[in-house]
Amino acid sequence: MKMRSVQAAIGLAAVVMMMATGFAAESKPKAAKRPMNVVLILVDDMGWKDLSCQGSDFYQTPQIDRLAADGMRFTNNYAACAVCSPTRAAVMTGRYPARVGVTDWIRAVFQRGKVDHPDKNPTEYVVNKNRDLACPPNPYWMELDEVTIPEALKPAGYASMHIGKWHLGDEPQYPEHQGFDGNFIGCDLGQPPTYHAPYKNKRYGFDPPIQPLTEDEFLTDRESIEAVKFITENKDRPFFLYMAHYAVHTPIMGKPDVIKKYEALKDGKGQNNATYAALVESVDDSTGHILDALDRLGLADNTLVIFTSDNGGLDRNGNPTENAPLRSGKGYAYEGGIRVPMIIRWPGVTEPGSVCDQPTMSIDLMPTVCHAAGVDLPSGRTIDGVDLTPALRGKKLPDRTLLWHFPHYRHGPGHDPYSIIRDGPWKLIRFYDPAKTELYNLADDISEEHDLAAKMPDKVKQLNAKLDKMLKDTGAKLPRPK
Repeated sequence: MKMRSVQAAIGLAAVVMMMATGFAAESKPKAAKRPMNVVLILVDDMGWKDLSCQGSDFYQTPQIDRLAADGMRFTNNYAACAVCSPTRAAVMTGRYPARVGVTDWIRAVFQRGKVDHPDKNPTEYVVNKNRDLACPPNPYWMELDEVTIPEALKPAGYASMHIGKWHLGDEPQYPEHQGFDGNFIGCDLGQPPTYHAPYKNKRYGFDPPIQPLTEDEFLTDRESIEAVKFITENKDRPFFLYMAHYAVHTPIMGKPDVIKKYEALKDGKGQNNATYAALVESVDDSTGHILDALDRLGLADNTLVIFTSDNGGLDRNGNPTENAPLRSGKGYAYEGGIRVPMIIRWPGVTEPGSVCDQPTMSIDLMPTVCHAAGVDLPSGRTIDGVDLTPALRGKKLPDRTLLWHFPHYRHGPGHDPYSIIRDGPWKLIRFYDPAKTELYNLADDISEEHDLAAKMPDKVKQLNAKLDKMLKDTGAKLPRPK
């Protein structure tokens, strides 16, 4: 679907919604201030440098740059895991993946072989004859007793909508069973069958299938249409929109005319995949449609907008993007795997065009959203994240140590399993097979080129003790000898 066609479809949908209510937003009498609306945009696999406002000279993201110009950009922001499902669990709950028990990406039904939907999540350790360690099992779903953002907001009268990738369980655990009023294509899939209508794939498909609105529909555009529809329908009540894009995850696809535009450009700095650039641009277009809808409906000044990614970009062995100066990419313990962009616009709170370099994480989103909405955090459970409002006002957050825990084999011995902490500028990585520790000072070495572990044994000892305590406090399951 071409850009003007998408704009026309979205504009027409907005007009129809306004006419259905009997009046346009501009003619509505001024009402008493209501709770803050929340739009959370979570992109899949977007790298730290995959935006022009983050330093890319190749990808063109004027709409996301516009959001950054109106809000605050976080340069030391982290995903809670280097792969998707654990971060998504952390976003929804404000809790470390190790505490939730989702520490690897969740396999969809079609990826499980003979396993369909068991009555309980697995508990037995996983043993591979080619690996030295037995690893804890990853669940097939996030348990329903976790309290999600929409569940926390519901008592305050919020309408909630999930659009895009869910990847936290099978049908009994889909978004509509985790507090959302509506759900568009959120299912067990971790990637789309294709980005082009009619969204068919021999191996798997959306549950339920999408009915395209046009023959040349592009998935990210369709997500935008559904988002604007939800905003328009709920403009007179507080709402929470969770726009969880399938983009920019594989399969890497784009609109042909946009791909041609990038093929004519030269970067020379590693970011030069024209198809991936077109997919990034589709996310930028979508962000623009959402921002325009908020402006058109007079909601922008009362809407908190958050933009971030679930893990770092695919940057290894011919993959589509380049995370430099960060080391490595998705799935790995280094900064390219876990450091991701984040932009927050909170009118009246964030200074336009501001930048925050304090370490932040996916676990912080739930406390921040709850504060903005004026609701209490879920009781009877530990919330690991902190409210970012002080940082959004330009103030210092409390000192803290951040934790990552990936007790699984993904790339083989020497790369994982691993646990990480970041304490101030210090980052310690503990690899379990073979057992080794790496230490980096990120303030001086963002590229993690200089391992200081051998030179600073006292610092390693101190940070290892902190890591042990955090792993114990979160109930993290550790790899162990077979």
